[in-house]
Amino acid sequence: MELASAHLHKGQVPWGGLLLTASLLASWSPPTTGQVTIEAMPPQVAEDNDVLLLVHNLTQRLASFAWFKENTISTNNEITRFVTATNETITGPAYSGREIIYRNGSLLIQRVTKNYMGVYILEMTDERYRRTEATVQFHVYQPLSKPTLKVTNTTVKELDSVTLTCVLNDIGANIRWLFNSQSLQLTERMTLSQNDSILRIDPIKREDAGEYQCEISNPVSVEISNSIKMDVLFDPTQGGLSGGAIAGIVIGAVAGVALIAGLAYFLYSRKSGGSGSF
Repeated sequence: MELASAHLHKGQVPWGGLLLTASLLASWSPPTTGQVTIEAMPPQVAEDNDVLLLVHNLTQRLASFAWFKENTISTNNEITRFVTATNETITGPAYSGREIIYRNGSLLIQRVTKNYMGVYILEMTDERYRRTEATVQFHVYQPLSKPTLKVTNTTVKELDSVTLTCVLNDIGANIRWLFNSQSLQLTERMTLSQNDSILRIDPIKREDAGEYQCEISNPVSVEISNSIKMDVLFDPTQGGLSGGAIAGIVIGAVAGVALIAGLAYFLYSRKSGGSGSF
């Protein structure tokens, strides 16, 4: 297997491409016979990073092989072609200057953007001019920016409601809510918006007090928001007794005090009256 580029002028290969090639040389093992397959490394790429379309089981008896962008083979979609007999690389209309083709059929694409995402076709032509194809696909994602967490009120009274909003600029990112640095366990008092960016707690209880954050992620990056500490004020009426029951207890206590006072007065008066009769 030969992983040197098929046609490179001095000074054209960036350091990142050389490192990737060296890594493949270190990890390569001789191919076994079988159908040609292509592996995107990695299959999910962050913008401005490199991706290698690594070819497996490419036969040595090829007259040429060519790479095409999109899912159709046409002149306009041709990126680059390698001619085995002349050891020559020919670039096509879809060549952007970021692609490097190797003699083993692999294609390195440097500093990809979302415009590079999609399907790629490798067309192989043997010595009898019979053509076969193999395809590969990869996705490109933008690294996420840090989200911002906002809340209607950081200090709330027990049984009130509160709304937390995860503000993010990245469409399609997954959102996860954290409570005291752990994944939030939703209860029947908690509801999420359709895209999970808004968390509402109604009613809020003392066990909901603590630190809240939102975490966003996509296949290439993870970001966590600022932390907001939620304080929940104790409501003395929430001791398991209703307002009517508490009022009854208060009235009963007052009546008991009055009864005791009346009994004490009665006993004192009786004692005073008995002493005056002698």
